[in-house]
Amino acid sequence: MSEAPPKAGQDSSLKIYLRLLGYVKPYVGLFLLSIVGFVIFASTQPMLAGILKYFVDGLSNPEAVLFPNVPYLKDLQLLMAVPLLIVLIAAWQGLGSFLGNYYLAKVSLGLVHDLRVELFNKLLVLPNRYFDTHNSGHLISRITFNVTMVTGAATDAIKVVFREGLTVVFLFGYLIWMNWKLTLVMLAILPLIAFMVGSSSKKFRKQSKKIQVAMGDVTHVASETIQGYRVVRSFGGESYEEQRFAAASQGNTDKQLRMTKTGAVYTPMLQLVIYTAMAALMFLVLLLRGDATAGDLVAYITAAGLLPKPIRQLSEVSSTIQKGVAGAESIFEQLDVEPEVDLGTVERERVNGYLEVRNLSFSYPGTEREVLKNISFTAAPGQMIALVGRSGSGKSTLASLIPRFYHHEVGEILLDDVEIEDYRLRNLRRHVAQVTQHVTLFNDTIANNIAYGDLAGAPRADIEKAATDAYAMDFISQLPEGLDTQVGENGVLLSGGQRQRLAIARALLKNAPLLILDEATSALDTESERHIQAALDHVMKGRTTLVIAHRLSTIEKADLILVMDQGQIVERGTHAQLLTQNGYYSRLHAMGLDTPTEDIA
Repeated sequence: MSEAPPKAGQDSSLKIYLRLLGYVKPYVGLFLLSIVGFVIFASTQPMLAGILKYFVDGLSNPEAVLFPNVPYLKDLQLLMAVPLLIVLIAAWQGLGSFLGNYYLAKVSLGLVHDLRVELFNKLLVLPNRYFDTHNSGHLISRITFNVTMVTGAATDAIKVVFREGLTVVFLFGYLIWMNWKLTLVMLAILPLIAFMVGSSSKKFRKQSKKIQVAMGDVTHVASETIQGYRVVRSFGGESYEEQRFAAASQGNTDKQLRMTKTGAVYTPMLQLVIYTAMAALMFLVLLLRGDATAGDLVAYITAAGLLPKPIRQLSEVSSTIQKGVAGAESIFEQLDVEPEVDLGTVERERVNGYLEVRNLSFSYPGTEREVLKNISFTAAPGQMIALVGRSGSGKSTLASLIPRFYHHEVGEILLDDVEIEDYRLRNLRRHVAQVTQHVTLFNDTIANNIAYGDLAGAPRADIEKAATDAYAMDFISQLPEGLDTQVGENGVLLSGGQRQRLAIARALLKNAPLLILDEATSALDTESERHIQAALDHVMKGRTTLVIAHRLSTIEKADLILVMDQGQIVERGTHAQLLTQNGYYSRLHAMGLDTPTEDIA
């Protein structure tokens, strides 16, 4: 997967950053409190320089009074005043630092949490095609790595901009107040600093986007290997995976190093410019000292000497912001994807399950090849329709269109005489239960896996009945904690047949009038299949059932068999009728119908 290219340089950066800051709105009170803290912190910088003036002057006359015209303080000598003021300034600075850092951290962590939750919630409503064209590693990387980079832009960058920016403002104000002519000399280098910051920003953003893609590659390879560890070990893929991961990690390392190199070259160059200006300033101070006291000159030089650090940090913040902008850009790219289309208005508490498909043709978005061509059939409530055909004939695609995982534009699919596009999406899917050969279980208890989603909170008795009817209670009762046993990630602690029975129990508990069985028994041994078949017979009673299968035991009982080839229905009829035709179905039957027919279309 490749990330979308940046739209229009700096304008785009600003737009993205302003959109990112829009997430700060709910925390505006805390944000303002943190800014007050940074104002307090920044105000102490010229105070520390100013106190040196009194310290130097006090070296020659420690008995001098600091505030001769202030009641109660007119007897306070420099000897006591200078140490006391240093402690007070430090306490004032500490208060500012706490307010600024703590409350900005609250804002930024809240912002990142909101962004992460919004990103995850968006994943739940994205169309199927998005997952077909984006690998899971990059999607996970966005929620973890990219959001962390946004934290830097939201916290560290804002902290530096306000704290160091205000420090520069206060110090410049103090310097202008002390000697405006000398201060103007320092201002002459600002255009050069601005140019250096601007040119480096473009590099940082470009490099940061490459780092994100590389990080997605690392996550992708790692997640693929973890999920497919049995295949890796069975086929001796360890060395191949080692090389693949090392290459992805090395690519990420190289790109990180390139970014570090940019920063490592840029910072000393900026420092050289700033200190050259400082050298020129010190020369002019000595040349044009006039009638200023030693204390005045020390305070001025100290204040000027405090400037390079915040200026350098302000210039470096550009890289943090650009990393955040690059992270935010990929996040917003996903947030801006249109969710699943749901223009339906019809909601029904219950449907009878009368399914009619009329002249249906379908091509996947972005492709021209028709996967389905002019498909028509009807299924009455309680009927069982079997779809038979070679791999790639369009069977699973047809099954995917009924719950609207993809949208058809040619032809009609009617459920109880209502076009499925007219149903509200959630309502339509409530009427359809699916059992596939690829069972998805969550790292939770057996009971919670059966009563999942809309079924959560179902009475325990109903869960037990569904498990019993799916012939699952015989193995569940032997587990240490019964229905409360944890199944592990994707049910790894259970056998294939046990997982399949839990999927059927889930479909039974859903009690939907329309049932889709997609290769539900293809990967099972004979013993498991006997149990599953009995469970399926139970689940199909009184429901409209669409079966994609290759085992004869399932197909023979079908009320109607549709034989598909290259997206078309080439034959239709009962098992007996099709055998007498001695055509396509007969040839499949002669071959035993026992080769996997998973639809790869």
